[in-house]
Amino acid sequence: MAKITTVIFDIGGVLTDYLEREFYVLKGYSQEMADRLCRATMRSGRWDEFDLGRLGQRGILAVFQQQDPEIAGEIEKALEDVHGLVQKRDTAIPWIRKLRKDGYRVLYLSNFSEQAHRQCADSLDFVGETDGGIFSFQPHLVKPDPAIYQLLIDQFGLVPEACVFVDDTEKNLAPARALGMQTVHYLSQEQAERDLCRLLGRI
Repeated sequence: MAKITTVIFDIGGVLTDYLEREFYVLKGYSQEMADRLCRATMRSGRWDEFDLGRLGQRGILAVFQQQDPEIAGEIEKALEDVHGLVQKRDTAIPWIRKLRKDGYRVLYLSNFSEQAHRQCADSLDFVGETDGGIFSFQPHLVKPDPAIYQLLIDQFGLVPEACVFVDDTEKNLAPARALGMQTVHYLSQEQAERDLCRLLGRI
């Protein structure tokens, strides 16, 4: 097994909290309406199209409104400003800094919409601590499409066997493994740090 030199992080659910139903509750919607909004958007099966960034803000809004036309106005109002959808985790920067101090390159690979990137910028302060990465809206590719992993490899000159990829979604880990990367399935901060340290030979 090659010596690990690069740690690649997912963002939502790993370096930040990524809200679904709770996002709408925090906006003041009733529990019932929050559930309905969530079913039409995050849990509609079409959310990846938001992160792809191909349709633009109006286009993706129309997609979500088609899921529940009766609340089209509420969907538009709720998604006008997605600040709060992504929330900062205090663990992110110390984790990244420790890895870089120990000599590891730290990158990110995340499904992320342009709107969330722009409106949730205050929760992405850790990005400047990394060595770079890819947000899905930039190349219009989303995990688990193998093409976005290959793009990261090509763009940063990575040796897959020397990389470990950390993600909280199992289906996003399979393409990384297929390309030769080690993986950590993030279930909790303590577990992920422990499993990562084991792969890095620090346990």
